[in-house]
Amino acid sequence: MAPRTIAIYGKGGIGKSFTTTNLSATFAMMNKRVLQLGCDPKHDSTTSLFGGISLPTVTEVFAEKNARNEQVEISDIVFRRDIPDFPQPIYGIELGGPQVGRGCGGRGIISGFDVLEKLGIFEWDIDIILMDFLGDVVCGGFATPLARSLSEEVILVTSNDRQSIFTSNNICQANNYFRTIGGRSRLLGLIVNRDDGSGMAESYAQAAGINVLMKVPYNIEARDMDDSFDFAIRLPEVGGPFRKLAADILADAITPCEASGLDFRGFVRLFGEVSDELPAAATADELFKRPSADGESGVPEPATNAAANDAAPDGERLRLLACIEKLPEPEREMYTLLEVEGKSTAEIAGLKGLGEPEVKAHITSARKAMRKLFFEQ
Repeated sequence: MAPRTIAIYGKGGIGKSFTTTNLSATFAMMNKRVLQLGCDPKHDSTTSLFGGISLPTVTEVFAEKNARNEQVEISDIVFRRDIPDFPQPIYGIELGGPQVGRGCGGRGIISGFDVLEKLGIFEWDIDIILMDFLGDVVCGGFATPLARSLSEEVILVTSNDRQSIFTSNNICQANNYFRTIGGRSRLLGLIVNRDDGSGMAESYAQAAGINVLMKVPYNIEARDMDDSFDFAIRLPEVGGPFRKLAADILADAITPCEASGLDFRGFVRLFGEVSDELPAAATADELFKRPSADGESGVPEPATNAAANDAAPDGERLRLLACIEKLPEPEREMYTLLEVEGKSTAEIAGLKGLGEPEVKAHITSARKAMRKLFFEQ
């Protein structure tokens, strides 16, 4: 029987790896064969799962093997941990990704799945594959399990802050989009991690039509256990909710959501009243202001075309024309034709019997002189 596949998405740092690791451990304690697949370029999903060991990644191994014209083997990238009080070992893979600034993380995800599929990952004797995915990116590579229906089910991890909920909403929208074009990944719901009791994530879930699967209160002891590479489910107050969630998943007791996510305006209104007014537009005049000699006021950059000159205040236009009169010939005449009369450099070249490059050179010289004259007056 093919493994059951579940993708767990969340904003970076929100606790999705904590959630995935403890859910993997829970399934293993329930005598299920579990594979945890880290799908984040940081490749730290399985660190706690393997007692602090950083696993070689698919990206690294593939590059090394490819350089030697060798094939990647299962034993190169799949690792197991036998835990004394667990009835089943836990398996782990890290897809990895490029170093910071040296490649596309999403492309690494796609390539990693290509390698795993060639190795027959969905035919292995595994009960459950948990995919730990970074959610606060727009790259299509990170949506691979949704786009290709590689994950049967999706779980969102959030807390009560707006940004992590916003990320969950984005993933909900993405999954809904892929379902409209034939995708089969079902949204089971969301987990509220580090729950502070404010109810913000629950309010979002209710507005969006998403199940709240579990709430995990912030627990210093659980955090310390995770930091020391142990399983927080050993604590009764943490282990209880995880066991219930795992049992519900195995029993198919969770009705998948049909949520499409909230549009941006509907989302932000969960957090307070939002004006319907359009934002005030900045103008070129205010952005091109330059300080005057006394440093207290500003004047705009000299206009660079006839339309702008016509729109300039009378005093400013007179000042501009006075500066033009101080230009030497032939710059004065060519600058006037270009900026006051609105002729092109090609037209000026025809009128003056000159080559266009020569006209452009004179115009460039005139503009430099104009800046100096305009701002020194």
